[in-house]
Amino acid sequence: MPSRDLTHQSFDLLSLGHALRQGDLTPLDVVEEALRRIGDDPHRAWITVLDRADLQARARALMAEGPEGKPLYGMPFAIKDNIDLAGVPTTAGCPAYAYTPGESAFVVQRLIEAGALPIGKTNLDQFATGLNGTRSPYGACRNSFDPAYVSGGSSSGSSVAVALGQVSFSLGTDTAGSGRVPAFFNHLVGLKASLGLLSTRGVVPACRSLDVVSIFALTADDAHRVFKVAAVFDPADPYARPTEPHGVDVGALPAPRIGVPRADQLDFCGSAVDAQAFQQAVAHARGLGAEIVEIDFSPFLETARLLYGGPWVAERYQAIRAFIDAQPEAVFPVTREITLGGAQPLAADAFAAQYRLKALQREAACVWQQIDVLLTPTAPTHPTIEAMLAEPILRNSELGLYTNFMNLLDCAAVAVPLGFVDRPGARGPMPFGVTLCAPAHQDVPLLHLARRWQAALSGPARLLGATSVPLPEAEALTPAVPSGQVRVAVCGAHLAGQPLHWQLQQRKARLVARTHTAPDYRLIALDPQGSPVLRPGLIHAPGQPGTGAIEVEVWEMPARHFGSFVAGIPAPLGIGKTVLADGSVVPGFICEPAGLAGSTDITAHGGWRAWLATHSAA
Repeated sequence: MPSRDLTHQSFDLLSLGHALRQGDLTPLDVVEEALRRIGDDPHRAWITVLDRADLQARARALMAEGPEGKPLYGMPFAIKDNIDLAGVPTTAGCPAYAYTPGESAFVVQRLIEAGALPIGKTNLDQFATGLNGTRSPYGACRNSFDPAYVSGGSSSGSSVAVALGQVSFSLGTDTAGSGRVPAFFNHLVGLKASLGLLSTRGVVPACRSLDVVSIFALTADDAHRVFKVAAVFDPADPYARPTEPHGVDVGALPAPRIGVPRADQLDFCGSAVDAQAFQQAVAHARGLGAEIVEIDFSPFLETARLLYGGPWVAERYQAIRAFIDAQPEAVFPVTREITLGGAQPLAADAFAAQYRLKALQREAACVWQQIDVLLTPTAPTHPTIEAMLAEPILRNSELGLYTNFMNLLDCAAVAVPLGFVDRPGARGPMPFGVTLCAPAHQDVPLLHLARRWQAALSGPARLLGATSVPLPEAEALTPAVPSGQVRVAVCGAHLAGQPLHWQLQQRKARLVARTHTAPDYRLIALDPQGSPVLRPGLIHAPGQPGTGAIEVEVWEMPARHFGSFVAGIPAPLGIGKTVLADGSVVPGFICEPAGLAGSTDITAHGGWRAWLATHSAA
């Protein structure tokens, strides 16, 4: 049994990791506490919980190996029951379909090797067909805040288990929104990674070409930590692809361009509560420094309708074709109706839809030229279980309005909590959340933006999931994927608005910061020697008199363009290292001593622009 009372121990990765590393807890303590919290599972979140002896054996084996090289050491996690865990039945929410795999799914094995402890398999909308959590013969999964409301699906149990603090994180899947809608309904962070970055080998397919393994976590940093472990290229998965450098980290930009749908394109299914909450979300984004850009959302909406209104439903039928044709009565009624509808589209319909999708992808690409990130509601509203069961297809379809387009358009997305709203008949305030999305491979920048988003929340919104635990203070986190970018500090003719700034623009550079150097630099106006472009020289002169802090801009460009930028710099200038005011060091302009002949010391002006203003006036 645990050596102390763990009732108030947060299971977020940061807090639990500290306790484990300091020796206050052991993995054995963690599994005992997880089992205590699950109890008799009144929320119907679990299909299979591993027995105590099995969990104890896993914990002891982990303790014998020790935490070295295991970034998720002792962290309990849940697995949606359409993802394989070796030796444990995979049901996909259908008992007649169940099989026992001999090996774990690739992503599960990665997490186990990193020290994470699988606690069991969670409830879901059968065959991952649904966004609500009621389509299960194991019972409708109950929301973590109010059992009268839907939990969201299809990754219902995975979200509820995390929200209740039973596990640190969980795996779901996301084809049409199953990793995001439940995050909204349970006050969680939900990462829908870019297609192919998390292997789907060992996952029961829904739409194989669109399926994504998703991550539910209490914080954006927790999701990032899990993603860092799980995002390993799997050559045995035909749909896998390696991670790619993400470019400019828009999550770190002081003023990212965040797009929002035009007001006339937003639909909250008649819910004034949700409409008002979304406007609060836009205000929250603006409070982060974002530039809000209203966009034409129509290509995204039309793409969303293609997923279930077009031939992609045939892929769901193909996924379980042999089983449903042989045992249609074993399939949940609503799931059976939807899936068998996939037998009807013609091959010609599939091609017609692909043609239309290509056109919509091109239209969406034009929108991405205007914005860095798209902010949408995660779902239009939050229905009760009673309302969902009364109109199961209509209500479920409404939930996918803002999620169905993302995999067809090859986007990454992170669902983030905003706070709480009052819903009719609810026993207390209910969660509200939104989704941040961007083109593929922007997973890390989105997680960084989600971190800023969550850190700026206040009051009850800072509580983790459905627990009473507040958001912990963040720690430095090495990004899961490198940016592929190089930063350079410019101090003269390459500053914005100056004659050579086009060389940065041509290389797709983005402004990172306007700042100053450390206070031990000299700025020299070089002899133009007949050149039409005036240039300064920046000299690092620590310990010498007459130095100061010099105005600079830090720009970031793809590494593949940096060589050509450096090659174009004429003598006596070159690229070395510049120490900034905050102590960080970035590539920046230096000047060879030979170039100082005939130059003028302009350090006292504090920067090139200030000197130009007086020079022009003179």
